[in-house]
Amino acid sequence: MDDRHMQIGEVAARTELSLRTIRHYEETGLVIPSARSQGGFRLYTETDVARLMVIRRMKPLGFTLEQMRDLLDATDRLDGDAPLDTAERAALLERVRTYQQAAVEQVEKLRTQLSRAEDFATTLTARLNRTAPPAGTQPDDDTP
Repeated sequence: MDDRHMQIGEVAARTELSLRTIRHYEETGLVIPSARSQGGFRLYTETDVARLMVIRRMKPLGFTLEQMRDLLDATDRLDGDAPLDTAERAALLERVRTYQQAAVEQVEKLRTQLSRAEDFATTLTARLNRTAPPAGTQPDDDTP
């Protein structure tokens, strides 16, 4: 990834996260700006944006901040420059695998919920189509 720095507004636009959310993730230690400008503005890199995207993708799947922190720690260590022994690498990969399995399970639950929601919307549409007057017509005033 490149070393180009972005201010928080650009990062917010790219990640579709609010400034407040990004600052909250900084306060909780999930993402730390790579640098600060001379004026004190937060500066982020592509690596920081990628980290925020992981967080953004985990949130709707119901992962907690602690779980996000744990996964990011594991991936940081796997991707880091520090050498890992075989057992440590295996343990980190197992942590990531556990989150991957949890994500797959949650996606399946969300698919089921979405299917039910779509069925419900279809049912309501059908109900309205059976009982609503055709568009552009007025109901009869002499209906009892």
